[in-house]
Amino acid sequence: MRIAITGGSGLIGTAFAAAARQAGDEVVTLVRRPARAAGEITWNPAAPRGGIDLAALGPVGAVVSLAGAPVGARPWTAARKAVLRASRIGATTNLIAAIAAMDQPPATLVSASAIGWYGDTGQDEVTEQAPAGTGFLASLVTDWEAAADQAAATGVRVVKIRSGIVLASRGGLLGQLAPLFRLGLGARLGPGTQYLSWIALTDHVRALRYLIGQQDLAGPVNLTAPAPVTNAEFTRELARAVRRPALLRLPAPVLRAALGELSAELLSSARISPARLLEAGFAFRYPDIASALAAELRPAGPARPPAAA
Repeated sequence: MRIAITGGSGLIGTAFAAAARQAGDEVVTLVRRPARAAGEITWNPAAPRGGIDLAALGPVGAVVSLAGAPVGARPWTAARKAVLRASRIGATTNLIAAIAAMDQPPATLVSASAIGWYGDTGQDEVTEQAPAGTGFLASLVTDWEAAADQAAATGVRVVKIRSGIVLASRGGLLGQLAPLFRLGLGARLGPGTQYLSWIALTDHVRALRYLIGQQDLAGPVNLTAPAPVTNAEFTRELARAVRRPALLRLPAPVLRAALGELSAELLSSARISPARLLEAGFAFRYPDIASALAAELRPAGPARPPAAA
């Protein structure tokens, strides 16, 4: 298959593109800088139709949209919130305008989303049937998904992947925490009872490829492992994986004072079930936190992409 991807330089996009190429797919990466290599096409997420040269893009079987500024990179000031919205909602709207203008639209759009849709679920486990939550992130994700849904008017199958915390040793949350835990600076956040819904990078990439092939599956799909853990459990398992103690605790008031509104994402609970993936028959390679951490933190060998299937 010929697949176009936005956000291809990010943690997930890089791994997905490598796995797709390994499986024999042709990957066209939309980049925000001048194209430098074969398989790259320049786009401008803020421009009408993304500024994409549709003739150069040519026909594609699927578009995987992963673009979006990092949510946890800095506090949520008004200016930062505007960036987060534009990089998701504006970029998705312009990408879909380009899809609508294609002579032969792709069969499938897989559009990034997040479990932030659900807000704080407390101790309750929720599936894709649950309504949207409240707060900035829930509002952001709701509008992001609404923008992606516009592609359905062109006959494109739209899959919205509500991703949890993606665990990878070379980036994301785990990439930031592992060095601290190895120094003995691992800490439980707040009460530690809040749930964290996670997924190993390998399984996230495998699920993306699986969803592209499932032509009868559309709408929201949770990309989380089937065994969410509390913050205390995650802290304990990561400390065990790096063989160091984690005796510290960061009280909730300290996090709120340091991070402001962003602290809610560390202190709120997200206990999410990947119900639709499981019902469709997807088999997780790393269904529990211990096996996922062991796999992602194993000593590095020759670089290789996550397995495609």
